[in-house]
Amino acid sequence: LPYVPRVPAVALLGKVTATTFALERPCCIFDRHANATDAVWLAVAFANASATFRNPSSRADVPPYKQLPSAHSYMTLETAVAAFACSAPSPAVLRVGGDTACRDQGRHDPCNGPLPSPGPYRVKFLLMGCHGPKAETQWSDPILLRRAVSLGTTDPVPTRHGSAVVVITSILAILGTVLSTAVLGALGAKLWGSLCHRDLETSAFTHRSYRTHHIPPALPQPLPLSCDCSPPGLGCFALRPPASCHGN
Repeated sequence: LPYVPRVPAVALLGKVTATTFALERPCCIFDRHANATDAVWLAVAFANASATFRNPSSRADVPPYKQLPSAHSYMTLETAVAAFACSAPSPAVLRVGGDTACRDQGRHDPCNGPLPSPGPYRVKFLLMGCHGPKAETQWSDPILLRRAVSLGTTDPVPTRHGSAVVVITSILAILGTVLSTAVLGALGAKLWGSLCHRDLETSAFTHRSYRTHHIPPALPQPLPLSCDCSPPGLGCFALRPPASCHGN
């Protein structure tokens, strides 16, 4: 068949990962060649081993997933041909390598386990009936999976940034310094004002006390002169130092 399998051209989440990749569903490809009892398989092989792949003569000869490291190919995704009919409501894409359980269980039936390496891989669809293969598509172009980044491959030298990044970083640093200075200045002014206000109150209290203690004592007022003249012969008594007394 002239059909060539391919990864979807549209944007798709997880279209190609480190262990899986998506394929477009081959709709309306096998209708003229299939019976209702036929099945469609997907053959997966390393790109450099696709030329030596041989179609199995029956289902019993299908290469299993666990032989991929040694045989460099396997077959998976056994699906009734009706799922690929023009009117079938099948999903628009198929995912290769999406079944993690079958790898852990070590089952011998067709397994769609995670792909063990980035590849590249090539795939083709194979229509099989009760007596063996009936039709097949072309091999796909090589499909390379994503590579996981290991800690050992991390570059210890920091990546050099462009001049624009350096300028932006410098401006942000200057703005941060100015803002910090303004905040500290405001706090310092407030603290200084509080201390000055407290010192003024203390100084005023001290100044008032100082003036109070140095007020000179009130001097005694001079007593009015008074003279009481006694009968003649007894003398004169005065409340202040003796002064002249009338009649003496």
